[in-house]
Amino acid sequence: MKSMIDLWCELADELASWCHTSTTLDSKKLKSRVKDEGLSFLTITLPSFGKEFERCLELGLLDDNSFPGFQKKNGFPLFLGGFLHQIFDSSSGALRTDVPEDSIFAIRQLTLLFAKVELPCSDDRISRAFWNYVRCEEDLREWENRNSFDSLRFKRVSHLLFADVFAKMDDLIRNGEIIPRHGPGSTSDRISGNQKFDLFSWSARLETLFPFGDFALPNWRYHNRYDHVEILDPGNEIPVRVIHVPKTLRTPRIIAIEPAYMQYMQQAILHPMVELLESKRIIGNNRDNLSFGFLGFTDQGPNRDLACQGSKNGDLATLDLSEASDRVHILHVEAMLSGFPSLREGVLATRSTKARIPSIGVDLYSLRKFASMGSALCFPIEAMVFLTAIFLGIEDIKGCPLTRKDILSYVGKVRVYGDDIIVPVDCVDSVLQSLARLGFKVNVDKSFWNGKFRESCGGDYYDGNDVTPIRFRRTFPENRGDVSRVESLVAFRNHIYERGLWRTASWLDERIGEILPFFPIIEPTSPGLGRRSFWPWMAERIDYNTQAPRVRAYVPIRKPPASTASGLGSLLKCLLPNRVEPYEDSRHLERSGRPSAADIKLKWISPF
Repeated sequence: MKSMIDLWCELADELASWCHTSTTLDSKKLKSRVKDEGLSFLTITLPSFGKEFERCLELGLLDDNSFPGFQKKNGFPLFLGGFLHQIFDSSSGALRTDVPEDSIFAIRQLTLLFAKVELPCSDDRISRAFWNYVRCEEDLREWENRNSFDSLRFKRVSHLLFADVFAKMDDLIRNGEIIPRHGPGSTSDRISGNQKFDLFSWSARLETLFPFGDFALPNWRYHNRYDHVEILDPGNEIPVRVIHVPKTLRTPRIIAIEPAYMQYMQQAILHPMVELLESKRIIGNNRDNLSFGFLGFTDQGPNRDLACQGSKNGDLATLDLSEASDRVHILHVEAMLSGFPSLREGVLATRSTKARIPSIGVDLYSLRKFASMGSALCFPIEAMVFLTAIFLGIEDIKGCPLTRKDILSYVGKVRVYGDDIIVPVDCVDSVLQSLARLGFKVNVDKSFWNGKFRESCGGDYYDGNDVTPIRFRRTFPENRGDVSRVESLVAFRNHIYERGLWRTASWLDERIGEILPFFPIIEPTSPGLGRRSFWPWMAERIDYNTQAPRVRAYVPIRKPPASTASGLGSLLKCLLPNRVEPYEDSRHLERSGRPSAADIKLKWISPF
C-alpha cells in the first residue's frame, strides 16, 4: 500500500506544478485517511469524490451538498481545493467560464487513479452483487407481468433498422452456412482446451436446427459418434454458472459461463452477424445497410469521437445503462427477430434458459433475460435492442412512423457500443422514457448532457479536450515472478509518460529498475518490456546473421496448458474453416486454452 500512496503523492506533486498550485496538505490528508480507513480510501472513497466532481461539472455548480465526507471551508472541500478553486467560483460555487483543462484532468487523475485496481471485493459486496443479479431477474418478470410492451411497434422499428441483416442471417442459418468455433474461455461444464472438440453433450433444441452430425463431426462417416453423445432435453440442459470477476472494489462484475456446446454455436452466429452489422453494403442488396454507422463492436473510436464532439458543441449526450446486459428481456429479442424464423430459432436455440449461482446456493429456471455477459451473442443483441429503443424515443418526438430517410438523418448523431449510448441532446428526455418503458435503468451518475463533460467507451472529454485518467490496474509487483503485475506496471508507466507526466514516469523507472535491471527504450511493437520515449532507441549490439539492431530486455513468456484432443477431435479442429490463431502453432493439438502460468526471460530482441 505504501507504494500506491507514494505514487499518488508523486502524481499530485507533478500535477500541482502543471496547475500552479500545491498539494502538500492534500498528500498529508491522504496519508492520514489511508492510515485510518485503509485501502478503501484509495479505491472507493477517492473514486466517489471523482464521481461527485463529474456531477458538479454536469450541474455547473459546487453546492453545500457536494463532496460529503470531506471537510469544507466556505462550501469548498479542503481536499484538492487548490484545483477546485480554479474550476468553480470561490464566492458562488458556479462553474467558471475559463476552466483550465489541466485542473479538470488533475482532479480526475488523482481521484480515479485506483478506481479499477484489481483487488478482491469483500464477501459482503460479492454476495450483494449476486443477490442483485437475482433481483434483476425478478424485475424482468414484474415488467413482463405489467403487459405494457408494444411488441408490434418494437418489431416495426427494429426491422426498419436491421431487416437486411436479419434476412441475410436467416439465409445463412437455413442453408447451414454458419461456422462454429470454440473460444479459449471457461465453460460451465468445465471442459477446456482441445477437449472442447470432443463434445459429449448437445441440446435437443440445438439438434432441431443445428444437428450434431453437421456441426460437431468432421463428416458423417463418423456417425457412430452419436452413440456417445447425450442429447439433453430442455429440462436437463446444463445451466450457466454465474460467477464474479474483478471490476472495482465497490462491486464485482457478474458474468455467466456458458456450456461448451452453447458457446460453440453462439460463436457460429456471432461472427457473420457482427460482420454484417458493420458492413456498409450487404452483398446481394442494392442499397446501403441502414444499421451501418450506428453500431460498433470492434472499434470504440467513433463513440469517443462523438463524445468529444458533444463535449465541445453540447449537441450530443452520452448515456450509460445499469445492469444493461441483464435487463434485455427475451420478449425484446423475440419481437425483434420475428419474421425471420431460421434466425429467431437459431438465436433462441443457442440461448441458455437456466442459471446456477453456487456462491449463494440459488438456481434460476426459465430465465427472462436474454443472456448475461458470457454469452457470445449478448453484446450484439443488446446493442440492437438499445438502438431500437433509441429510435422509438426519436419516433415519439416526431409523432409519426420513422422512414429510412429519417433514420439516415441521424448518422453521426446516434451511436451504440454495448451499453455506451450517444444521442442528440434534444432527444434525451424522450429516449430516457423509451428506455424506461422497455425496462432499462439509466445510470444517471454516468450519463451527461447538460455541461461540457462527456464520457463514452473509456474516453472522457471536457470542452473538446481529452481528460481521460490513466488507471492503475494492479498493485506493485514484489519480484519478476509477478508477471501480470510487472506487465501492468510497465504499461502504466508508458501511458503516464505519453500523457506528459515525465517526473512521475522517471520515479516509476526507478521502481521498475529494481525489478527489471534491463529496461531499455523500445518501440510499442517490440515484444519486450521497455520504456516508451521521445528519445530514439539505442542499439546495444548487431545481430550477426541478420545485421539487425538488438537490445537486451525482459520478454513475457506464456504457453497454453497441455491439452490433447482425441483423434476425432483433432480432425474436426483441423477441418473447420476460418481457422485463427493459435492454429498456426505446430503444437496446437497438444496445447490449447488460456495460459495458466507465465514467466519473464531476458533476451536479445528487436527494439522495434
